[in-house]
Amino acid sequence: MSLEKNIDAAIDAALVSRIVGCVVLVNQDGKEIYARTAGLADREANRKLERNAIFRLASVTKPIVATAALKMMEAGLLELDDPVSKYLPYFTPASPDGVVRPITIRQLLSHTAGLSYETTPSDVAPGMSGPYITLEENLRRLARAPLVFAPGTGWAYGTSIDVVGGVLAAINGSSLEAAVKKYAADPLGMADWGFTPTDPKRVTANYHNGDLPAPSIVPPVLISPDNSPWDTGRIFRADAPQSGGGGSCGTADDAMKMLEVYNGGSFLRPASVEEAFTNQIGNLPRREGDAGKRFTVLGAIIDDPQAARSPCPVGTLDWGGAWGHNWIIDRTNKLSIVVCTNVAPEGCNGPFREDIRDAVYAAL
Repeated sequence: MSLEKNIDAAIDAALVSRIVGCVVLVNQDGKEIYARTAGLADREANRKLERNAIFRLASVTKPIVATAALKMMEAGLLELDDPVSKYLPYFTPASPDGVVRPITIRQLLSHTAGLSYETTPSDVAPGMSGPYITLEENLRRLARAPLVFAPGTGWAYGTSIDVVGGVLAAINGSSLEAAVKKYAADPLGMADWGFTPTDPKRVTANYHNGDLPAPSIVPPVLISPDNSPWDTGRIFRADAPQSGGGGSCGTADDAMKMLEVYNGGSFLRPASVEEAFTNQIGNLPRREGDAGKRFTVLGAIIDDPQAARSPCPVGTLDWGGAWGHNWIIDRTNKLSIVVCTNVAPEGCNGPFREDIRDAVYAAL
């Protein structure tokens, strides 16, 4: 089957029962080779999903902020091995033994700083929920809690990129949004990216279809305060702390413009792009579900396709966003793939992620 037929079949099999709406984009060698918008942006309002739909991006925010950080590094404004306290003097959380050790920007970007979502204090906003306070106050509260391990001695997925966001905002003397727009989003033409939507009428509703590893709610149910701790309303409020780890919104095309930076683009210097594809965590253990993958400053990188149960070659980057998204950068095949949906966890790390990935690679 052709690429188009493969992906169409995967989307059609998931629509209604597992996916309410999606935008799937595939570029190869810098050119779009597949694009489809399917389903509904808002099922209850019977609003069709359009390609310019604005999605809550969750952790797709992370590589966007990382891209701005790399651009600011090129401008001489920071170094990856700078201590965070150089820019945020108050951010000095203690290790489990009570000793305060330096945390570097590199450790934050690669999630080896000792911050974990599982241990985020209840008075801290981790990106998709939490109190409405300033970013600085959010990070001050985060700094009061102990790390789960000494910086550089482990890997844990957490609020590290929120701290990077605080660094970028401090360096630029502005909000995080202004810093990222100045150094990445605006020059890349990411017209709808931000921490509040450019057009609230284009924002999708959000749904969930159960728990991993086999989500089983059919059809997906609308996310509400009654069934989820996630706060769908926070992107409409300017008083929410701008979370570099999970608080922004934008379109699938915005995400693709960011991915293409690392797949033959000229926005960053070659050395900076290589930094994004360099294993930053050595042999530190990761979660069981992350077998065959290490981590860079941008996302997960495949070092053993068999262990990762993936058709993607060694050196492929991938990650996602909990609201229902996933992405791939494969420089070997010059492929960039963006999948934005409005269903969690299905579109992020549920079966739909593998369905689309496998459909693409079966056609190569």
